[in-house]
Amino acid sequence: MESTAGGAGQLLAISDLHIGYPENRALVESLRPETDDDWLIVAGDVAETVADVRWALQQLADRFRRVLWVPGNHELWTHPRDTLTLRGVARYEHLVALCRELGVTTPEDPYPVWYGPGGPVVVAPLFLLYDYSFLPDGCATKDEGVTYAHGTGIVCNDEYLLHPDPYPSREAWCRARVAETERRLAALPESLPTVLINHYPLDRHPTDVLWYPEFAMWCGTTLTADWHRRFRVDTMVYGHLHIPRTTYHEGVRFEEVSVGYPREWRKRPEPPGRLRRILPMEVGSGDRGAAPGLGGGRGSTR
Repeated sequence: MESTAGGAGQLLAISDLHIGYPENRALVESLRPETDDDWLIVAGDVAETVADVRWALQQLADRFRRVLWVPGNHELWTHPRDTLTLRGVARYEHLVALCRELGVTTPEDPYPVWYGPGGPVVVAPLFLLYDYSFLPDGCATKDEGVTYAHGTGIVCNDEYLLHPDPYPSREAWCRARVAETERRLAALPESLPTVLINHYPLDRHPTDVLWYPEFAMWCGTTLTADWHRRFRVDTMVYGHLHIPRTTYHEGVRFEEVSVGYPREWRKRPEPPGRLRRILPMEVGSGDRGAAPGLGGGRGSTR
């Protein structure tokens, strides 16, 4: 764990920048801190190509006091548009090395402590994946769930582009990540609360509003369902669902901070790309509800 002094800054967050879309790339170009001490959480799905990930994180690292990144599923894709053909763990490790070159904090680095307003609190970027345990009603196994999803046409592109090498499956990789992360979190001082950052929510409840519930299989794991209680969580920050909102579960704040695709954010009443303030907490922060037209559509590429 790394101690870092804070000033009068803010702990801000955003995710699912998807800068392959020109409109979203322009949003990144416009993002600026409000103070010299602001930190920025980037909760995954920056882009599909390593070159685009580098560009976006470089832009943000040059502006904010600290940037913390966790991988989304899109960064882990071995996409035909990307010249880098690494798969699985090797691709993730390449991205971690890129972040360290840029001075960006990753899930493999010591967890920093935020001493700014609302602190002190450990800010922990996590990489956990999913294990198909958020099954559709009536399905008892992954095979049954995936077969059902194919029948509805709601299948995550991870099935074709996110490779778990050298693990035998994505769920095996997930379980290894959960075990190692659990060990690290358990070793944190019990006197400090935490902000946990993961591309996927640590509990299933945010997926309850999905238009297509079968998409939840690619959205997390039941292995982390009690982490918000066990690890003294002040706020759980996530993305992936493209349903930006604040909810509370068993008294713990869950913040979905995604931008999403232009076709989605154009339907929202507020301007796109607003940085969500995690600490100090915004006055009146409550369940803002799901924006209309979101939550995973047919042919979803999330």
